[in-house]
Amino acid sequence: MNNTSTMLTVCLLFACCPLFAADDAPKDIRTEQTLPDRYQFVVKDILKYCEPETGFWVDLGAGKGQVAIPLIEATDNGVVMLDPDAEAMMKGLALARRKGLGDKLSAVVGVAEKLPFPDNSVDLVVSRGSIFFWDDPVKGIQEVYRVLRPGGKAMIGGGAGSGYPEEAAEQLIQSRLKKLKGDDAEKWKRFVELRRPEQMHAWASQAKLPSYEIAGKGAVSADDPKVGQGIWLWFTKQESDGTKLRP
Repeated sequence: MNNTSTMLTVCLLFACCPLFAADDAPKDIRTEQTLPDRYQFVVKDILKYCEPETGFWVDLGAGKGQVAIPLIEATDNGVVMLDPDAEAMMKGLALARRKGLGDKLSAVVGVAEKLPFPDNSVDLVVSRGSIFFWDDPVKGIQEVYRVLRPGGKAMIGGGAGSGYPEEAAEQLIQSRLKKLKGDDAEKWKRFVELRRPEQMHAWASQAKLPSYEIAGKGAVSADDPKVGQGIWLWFTKQESDGTKLRP
């Protein structure tokens, strides 16, 4: 893929798509980047629990491809990144080219609430960390369900992965608990509230998903043996369902 085609791919739909809600995450969230990489463990969980068929895979809220690239490396299946941040995705595309994966990774600028894909067209949608910043999580979930083909699967949420080292997970949790009482406490409280199982259940229920599973106990717990630290929503497009979930 040459530079011209890369730019055309990234810029597709840029003019017509609104941005995600402004990122109001706590300013010191970046300090967590000093901990061991979480994405490789998340990818292992995606493959373990979704068992995706080879096909059209989308990383929603992909950023720089932190999930998409290791997912390609693990499976050799192509992935489309979708995110409102074209600059971040350009960095992901550049990294993929350096790794010799330039023909496997592509990018589209867009948002969860208006996915630029046809009904029943996507085999797998994964999204780590972005739902908490969508303007309308319920609409976003409905859009994911719409674009999934019958039998297609989605894994949406956030976390470190079930195989993440226990000591690192405990360090992550204790750091967050301490920050709940710090200078940026209100933003950290909102950060934690949005990642409660009850909140994820509410979004899934309001989206009228016919069936779904939620695993994990949130941002400050690693007590769920299935996924460890975090919170995740899984669902599969039913074979007999229509293409849209009605409000």
